[in-house]
Amino acid sequence: MTAKRLVSGAIAYYWSPPTRARKAGCPVVPEALGTDYGAAKQRCDDILNPHYHSWLTKGEGQSGDAESALRGTFDWMVAVYKSSPKYKKLSDESRSSYDRMLQMVSGLPLKDGRRVGSLMLASITPGAADKLHERMKVHPKGGQRNRTALLAMRVCQRAWNVALRSEPKEVPSQNPFQKMDLEYKATPTRLFGHSDLQKFVAAADIVGERSIGTAAMIAFFWLQREIDILGRLSWSHYRPADNPQIARIVHHKTGEVVDLPLYDTDGSSLWPELVARLDGAERHGTLIVTRDAEDRWRKTRLPWKKRHFLRRVAEIRAAAGIDPAIKFMGLRHGGNTEGADACLTDAQMRALSGHRTTAALLRYAQTSIEQRRVGARLRRNARTKGGQTSE
Repeated sequence: MTAKRLVSGAIAYYWSPPTRARKAGCPVVPEALGTDYGAAKQRCDDILNPHYHSWLTKGEGQSGDAESALRGTFDWMVAVYKSSPKYKKLSDESRSSYDRMLQMVSGLPLKDGRRVGSLMLASITPGAADKLHERMKVHPKGGQRNRTALLAMRVCQRAWNVALRSEPKEVPSQNPFQKMDLEYKATPTRLFGHSDLQKFVAAADIVGERSIGTAAMIAFFWLQREIDILGRLSWSHYRPADNPQIARIVHHKTGEVVDLPLYDTDGSSLWPELVARLDGAERHGTLIVTRDAEDRWRKTRLPWKKRHFLRRVAEIRAAAGIDPAIKFMGLRHGGNTEGADACLTDAQMRALSGHRTTAALLRYAQTSIEQRRVGARLRRNARTKGGQTSE
């Protein structure tokens, strides 16, 4: 804030971002603050300086707790939500995703240079939420990001509802992010079938990265999420001391623990490929899946970092001649769909996958031509039973 003496002799106050910031496209514009020092100082401290700092730090500098955020604003509501038990119970991956969505919404600049995060909750109407959704659909670098916009609105809706329960006097009871008639048709995940899995594992072994092949087999056969395979699945989960005939698969996202039997009642292996691979594997530390080469400085095999892991997955997939549209997550989808093709009941499939509901399961167990073939065969057999045919 700067002060200038007017012709009348009065002192007037002004705020302006640095010249370099204006040249860089800073959305917070210069502003005349009047002659009242107290009002001018308050606007600088509460509005202009935080907005400029948020732009400067790309949103990283916005308030992260309810005490420092201006009470009753969107930023404050976000902070209240983040201090709630419901937020803290989220998995690390979900929490990170929610944080990104809320930060994107909060940091969105308005026409007058303010951020959405500085808006008072009472000023955010359903119509304003609709306009916000439309803006979120447009990627700053061009193109559409409909799925991101939908997720952002859903997270805002949830944050508002949770904050309302904690602060009913401050948070308006009408949630503007509800009843938005959001529509998004997700593209089905391309399946990693068993034949693709065999080619992928063979290609991984050829280049000396057996750990990646092992991770792929665990995802397909035991239906565990990538984040758990890379960072949590330990040798103590495979043939645990209290029951060496099982693999204990923990799904941290849902908290479900699935004890998978390794052998059938007649003693035959239920997962012959994977069990043989794990029984014959060397153990390097506590995790089952670690990088295949020692770190040159630490002289030990480190866990895979997600980005590096997926980059190597893409290279091995290409070497195996597998369609690049098939991602690692397609392994879990492929394993669940294999179960559906085998005519497992929903209860049997959920017992294997750890899904709590059929609705969640059906996002993974996709319909297939094999299921339709079996269904058509059963209908035909019922129709023609006893020689009564409609053909």
